Amino acid sequence: MTGERAKRFPLGLEDLVREPRRPEGRPGEVRAAALAASAALNARQQPAKNAPLGSAVKPKAKAQAKPQTGAQAQPQAKPQVKTQVTTQLATQVKPQITTQIATQIATQVKPQVQPQAKPQAKAAAQISTARAAPKAAPPGKPAVKPSERAAAPNVALNGALALTSERVRERMVERLRANGVTDQRVLNAMSVVPRHMFVDPGLAAQAYEDAALPIGHHQTISKPSVVARMIELAAAGRALHTVLEIGTGCGYQAAVLSQVARDVYSIERIKPLSERAKTNLRPLRIPNIRLHYGDGRLGLPSAAPFDAIVIAAAGLDVPQALLEQLAIGGRLVAPVGSQDGQNQVLTLVERLGPAQWRESRLDRVFFVPLKSGVI
Repeated sequence: MTGERAKRFPLGLEDLVREPRRPEGRPGEVRAAALAASAALNARQQPAKNAPLGSAVKPKAKAQAKPQTGAQAQPQAKPQVKTQVTTQLATQVKPQITTQIATQIATQVKPQVQPQAKPQAKAAAQISTARAAPKAAPPGKPAVKPSERAAAPNVALNGALALTSERVRERMVERLRANGVTDQRVLNAMSVVPRHMFVDPGLAAQAYEDAALPIGHHQTISKPSVVARMIELAAAGRALHTVLEIGTGCGYQAAVLSQVARDVYSIERIKPLSERAKTNLRPLRIPNIRLHYGDGRLGLPSAAPFDAIVIAAAGLDVPQALLEQLAIGGRLVAPVGSQDGQNQVLTLVERLGPAQWRESRLDRVFFVPLKSGVI
């Protein structure tokens, strides 16, 4: 019986009784299982002739066995005890054994398996984790998000050139000062606006040279020296409140004007360029620029009068609508001359009264033609 029980129950009954974990189930079932396990343990430890297991037998069975002789009581009582113990173990103890076996496997076997993990597998897991982890940003430099990398669409400078662009702009400002630009507000504006963000990526390395660069649609971005000169003439040391720009182009001159004037209105007649200017200016988050798509020769009567008007295209004359939108005491700067650009002259117009203007012809320049309508 002991061998059969060992096969059916791999764990000893003493292990079941000493199990520290409280078995699951109803209180009555737990108590009955404990009593049955205790009776089975006593039956295994004591000889069968003493047979104290009768205490676990119902009183009726015990009373029937008492009148018989010892020789006859032993054969008859023993099968009953065996049957009853086996039945109790099968119905009450077996569920407890199943639960406790699972608990012992979870608490004893699992800790033994973990230390036996192969060092090679652990090292491979560490290498895999190291490869998957993102590289930390260098000290002092914030990590750049993918969305931030795409914020400035025209930035084509690599890391080294981007780090030196501020110094390159400073050298550009020094050249402007050497060429006669004296208004410190204009010099400061030229030093803070990143011109390389307004040109094509392939021309970004030439952004701070004193040269006009193509921006598409047969238009150009003016030389830094011409931009600074025109803004200085328009300001003339005054505080500018509202400024109108004709010919937004890529948006660079409007960005410089925004550093000098309180409000800047800019008109562009070529739709793709107007959209490009919006794209270029968006990363800079300049709040005082208002872009308009329309015919620049008509101006913007709804926002007039203007303290200054800057025209970035050459016409045979200055449109009368723009002269009317200039405030008294205001200044207009525009290239005037032939459409082929051979005899264009930078012209300054000052409004002296309701019907009085004064014109001054200054420098030889070259601009794209000023045209009517929108495209």
